[in-house]
Order: sequence, then structure tokens, then C-alpha cells
Amino acid sequence: MTTANPAGTPAGRRTAGTDVSGHGTRRLSTETKSALKTTEFFAYIACVIAVLIASMLVGTEEGHLDYFRADRAWLYIVILTVGYMISRGLAKAGSRDHYDDDS
Repeated sequence: MTTANPAGTPAGRRTAGTDVSGHGTRRLSTETKSALKTTEFFAYIACVIAVLIASMLVGTEEGHLDYFRADRAWLYIVILTVGYMISRGLAKAGSRDHYDDDS
């Protein structure tokens, strides 16, 4: 008969991530990295700022209409936002961000 340690594994057996005493860290994972740690977040922010600046700078001149009005700029920002949300959804669907639990 084998005795079990507090981790629930038989004495003399170690599971991945345990030390000799049977205590150790568990390998856990979240869905993905935090959105603030990704390059797509910063690219999204840069594109939104670029659209707003372009909308502000392109204006009416003599003989020309304002062809990049605010309503068109906000439409582009909505399209960028939908694209960003789709990219985050795809990232969450196919990856894991691993971390250790020291409890």
C-alpha cells in the first residue's frame, strides 16, 4: 500500500512542477495576454489618432469641398474598432498565456 502526500499523488511519485517534498507550483493559463501588452492595441490606437488628425487637417479650401468630414472619420474609427475586436477574438481563440501559481 502506498501513502499519498497532501497533493494527492502516491508517495515517491512527482507530478510536473512539484519539488522533492511534493509541494510546488501549478502551471495555469489565461486565455491570452492582456490587451494592453499586445502590439495590435497600440496599432489600433495609432490608427484612430491618425484618422482623427487627418479629419481635422483635411478641410475646405477655395474651390474644394471638405471630402473628409467628421461623419466619415467616425465611420472609419468604427470599422477600425470592429477589426480590432475581431483580431482580439481570433487571438483568444487560439492561444494561451501560461503562468505559475505558487500556492
